[in-house]
Amino acid sequence: MLSVAKRSTRCLSTFSVARGLHKSALDVAERPAFEETVTSSFGRFIQSVQPRHLSPTVLQRSKRMILDSIGVGLLGSNTEVFELALQHCQHMYASDDVSFVYGRQGVKLSPTLSAFVNGVAAHSMDFDDTWHPATHPSGAVLPALLAISDMLHKNSKPSGLDFLTAFNVGIEIQGRLMRFSDEAHNIPKRFHPPSVVGTLGSAAACARLLSLDHNQCSNALAIAASLAGAPMANAATQSKPLHIGNASRLGLEAALLASRGLEASPLVLDAVPGVAGFSAFFEDYAPQPIPSPEGGEHSFLLEKQDIAFKRFPAHLGMHWIVDAAAVVHKTLVGLRGGSVSPNLVQDILLRVPLSKYINRPFPKTEHQARHSFQFNACSALLDGEVTVQSFYPEAIRRPELHALLSRVRLEHPHDNPANFNIMYGEVEVTLVSGDVLKGRCDTFYGHWRNPLSQESLQNKFCNNAGTVLSDERVERLIEAVGGLEHLDDCKPLLTQLQ
Repeated sequence: MLSVAKRSTRCLSTFSVARGLHKSALDVAERPAFEETVTSSFGRFIQSVQPRHLSPTVLQRSKRMILDSIGVGLLGSNTEVFELALQHCQHMYASDDVSFVYGRQGVKLSPTLSAFVNGVAAHSMDFDDTWHPATHPSGAVLPALLAISDMLHKNSKPSGLDFLTAFNVGIEIQGRLMRFSDEAHNIPKRFHPPSVVGTLGSAAACARLLSLDHNQCSNALAIAASLAGAPMANAATQSKPLHIGNASRLGLEAALLASRGLEASPLVLDAVPGVAGFSAFFEDYAPQPIPSPEGGEHSFLLEKQDIAFKRFPAHLGMHWIVDAAAVVHKTLVGLRGGSVSPNLVQDILLRVPLSKYINRPFPKTEHQARHSFQFNACSALLDGEVTVQSFYPEAIRRPELHALLSRVRLEHPHDNPANFNIMYGEVEVTLVSGDVLKGRCDTFYGHWRNPLSQESLQNKFCNNAGTVLSDERVERLIEAVGGLEHLDDCKPLLTQLQ
């Protein structure tokens, strides 16, 4: 664990940790004792987790998450939305050269703004990892931890194991919160999940890395709850990546405020009749205390369920329909040879879950296209795959693509719910000849039930990171992340990202 005494003089003066707790104005007799609450169990868990509690499986899976998230963040630093966010931070705030920015040599921002823009980069192309219940866990946590690590004095950097422990705390908190609601298991309709649980995950991870005490960890979560939440209406727009950036930034700010002694509700995660705490985000919220790792009762969720890593930059639901359409493409090429002509196709039927925000018949922008069953199915029918280049403006405007889009119909079978754990995708193409070709995908390659191989994951990372870094730096990053638990401090990781 990091000790406060190890921090630099500058960091101590800027981010001092106030250990004393002030008496609440509430009569303590009117509420449960602090130790009896769900909220306090989470605070105690955050403080008490140690590197020894991370199994080899958890360590390996979390390192894969870190590598993938860094890669998509570096690739995302090429996007327009990232550039807009960076310009905003540089023009509207006083310069503070503390923490690095993805893909920008020599550019540094304050730790919170670094967490923000790097979080935006991670989700700028919807290429980041996904878990079940549905959320994007890494992008909300990793940028904040990297910003803190960059902030600390060169002699006070966290060890690789401390870094991994804090990262896993942030992931675990998100997973536990999502499992308090059956509603959260389905594709969301109201709040974008990483803007909710991601903010608290970031706060938890930062609190752990800053070695906050039990009460401060609980306060960090409660403060973060007041900073959380974004509506689904901004999906498929340039504002959606801000959800991840804000989750990372605001979680870090919550932890820093808690370190100064700011207090918040000691019952924010509890179900209190007549008072909405975290239950405001989920109508069927039913919380349970989190077991203490010290008692040997706790098993990390990442031990039981892996993460989904995307092969192309689009909403996770698109991966089922793309794999199904690729089967049809292969059959079409085998029947006709050469490229696929829209003139051969009379009708395209997609059997997909009912989810309004990913039903977009004629997307006009890259962000809309990333959230369109129709676009992704037709792109795969034409090309046999979907790639980063599929969302370039010239690819979106292709006449042959629009010809296919005009022939698409959607069906929503009752046995195909909007749930990433049990949904499927089917593509049925009727040719002008009368022949009917079908493709179906129940579990795409990259899903937690069918995870990417290490080779596939590293190839994705090399392709993404290689857009802004030299081959040598890319290889050094792979080595640094791969051996993170053996690093005395995380400087080798940070050095390659500067």
